Amino acid sequence: MAAVCKACEDPLIITIDPDSEDEDNQTGDEPQNVPDDLELPCGCHFHWQCLLDQSEQTALSLTCPSCTTYLPTQTPTGEPAILTRYVNEGGLQDSLDILPTITEEAYLASNPEARPARAYHLMCSEGDVEGIVTLLQDANEELAGDVAALGQLIRYQDPLAGGKSALHVAVEKAQEEVVWLLLWIASRLPTDVFPAAARQAAEGLQVVRLTNDVGEDIRALKAENGSTAEDVAKGLPARWGALVDAGVLRA
Repeated sequence: MAAVCKACEDPLIITIDPDSEDEDNQTGDEPQNVPDDLELPCGCHFHWQCLLDQSEQTALSLTCPSCTTYLPTQTPTGEPAILTRYVNEGGLQDSLDILPTITEEAYLASNPEARPARAYHLMCSEGDVEGIVTLLQDANEELAGDVAALGQLIRYQDPLAGGKSALHVAVEKAQEEVVWLLLWIASRLPTDVFPAAARQAAEGLQVVRLTNDVGEDIRALKAENGSTAEDVAKGLPARWGALVDAGVLRA
C-alpha cells in the first residue's frame, strides 16, 4: 500500500467512529482506522473521496490528476473503462471500473439540480414507491407548487443513461407498481383503465394526477436510440405482454 494520497498527502486510511446506536459496541470503543486506498492504472494512489473531488477535471481529460497518465483501456465489448484496485474496510475490489462513477460525479458537479432527478430514477429502478412519492412531495414543496417544474422532474431523461425516462427504467427493471404510479401521475391514460389496486395505492399515498400540467405524456418520451417505454416492454413479452396488448403503454 502506498504511504499517502496523491491529492491530500494524508495516509491512505480513514477513521470511522463507533456507532453509538449499535448495541454491539461497548461504551468507550475507540475510533477505528480502516484502509481507503484507490490505486489508478498508472500506479498513483488516492482516497476515494479525494479522487471524486477531482471528477470534473478527470472526466474531461481522462488522465490521472497527479501524473497526467491517460487512464482508460478498452474492454472486450469495446467500451472504455478505468480499471482500478480499491482496498477499503470491505476488502479488496480488483479491476473496479470507476469511469461511470467519475462521469456521474462530474455531471452532478456541473448540474447539481439533477441530483433529485437521478435519485428519483434510482428509486424507480428499485421499486421504492413510497420513496418516490416522498421525493416528489418534497420537490413540490420546494418548487412552491410549480406544476411545470415538477413535471420536468418527473419526465427527466438521464443523459448518462441514454436519455431514458423513469418509465423506461421501471419497465426495464420490471417494477410494475412504479409503472402504474408513473402512468397515474404523468400520463393521459383514463382513470378507469387503472387496476383497482393501483388506484387505491395512489389514492392511499395521496398522489394526484398532473391534470394541470401541459407537459408531454410520459409514455411518449423517447430515449436517445428512439425507443419509448412501450418499445422496451415489447422486448420483454413475458413480463409486459398484457400491458402492451392492452395499449396501456402507448401514448
